[in-house]
Amino acid sequence: MNTINTHIFSDESAEVDLERRFGGIARLYGAPALARFRATHVCVIGVGGVGSWIVEALARSAIGQLTLIDLDNVAESNINRQIQALSSTIGQAKIGALAERIALINPSCKVNLVEDFIEPGNLDQMIAGRGYDYVIDAIDSVKSKAALIAYCRDHALPLITIGSAGGQVDPTRIDIRDLSKTEQEPLLKMVRKRLRSQYGFPRSLKTKFNVDAVFSMEPLTFPGEGDACDLDAGPAGVTGLNCAGFGSSMVVTATFGMVAAGHLLRKLAAAANGEPALPSEAVQAVAAALS
Repeated sequence: MNTINTHIFSDESAEVDLERRFGGIARLYGAPALARFRATHVCVIGVGGVGSWIVEALARSAIGQLTLIDLDNVAESNINRQIQALSSTIGQAKIGALAERIALINPSCKVNLVEDFIEPGNLDQMIAGRGYDYVIDAIDSVKSKAALIAYCRDHALPLITIGSAGGQVDPTRIDIRDLSKTEQEPLLKMVRKRLRSQYGFPRSLKTKFNVDAVFSMEPLTFPGEGDACDLDAGPAGVTGLNCAGFGSSMVVTATFGMVAAGHLLRKLAAAANGEPALPSEAVQAVAAALS
């Protein structure tokens, strides 16, 4: 079991004009929102075809602290859809490659790296007491996904979960709804079933789970015979985000990431502007420093 590595890739000594770099964020969302962004700690679990783009968007939006959890290394087959996947990063840890990129984008962002996979048995170690303000779930195991969602519910930790991103070509079909209301989405359907049977989530179709889910309404395009690489690409074999066995396109996976990141930023901005939460002490401290 790996422990959290709090190595800071950021270079706060770099001569960077953060006000100029992120002034556009303040003009769009408001100065209180920028202060909240800079005081916010987001945990992104899974930094592949969707998660890597979420991290990119949050870094470019002045989020102050990111924890990245993933055990995979960059492979050549990732280059079509993952932002950190380049010829020069093949073989490197995905979270490490992203951390180096974040340091060039937002030198004031603290980046914590956890080279491990989330499992039902390690949630306390990975999540409890880490100071996360928000968790974004971009993992591909139904078992782990359901356990994480239930854990965050039980600990009142806001979470956004992501559905399947492979086998799709139309980014305009992506939507965000309560997890209880997603359609045309086999991964989240299995997660929903597990949450109801093992974690006491409401069985009534009219009752919300109060979990935001990003998903696509587009029917999946299955690969032709002999084209699947890692799993049976059939309706019973759709189990993950990792696009294994499916074709995939960054125009879809990146849009999943942008929808999730945009939703989070809107929520943070609304809270910073008084709907509904008052700024935390950390936000107030950052706001005072900016004034």
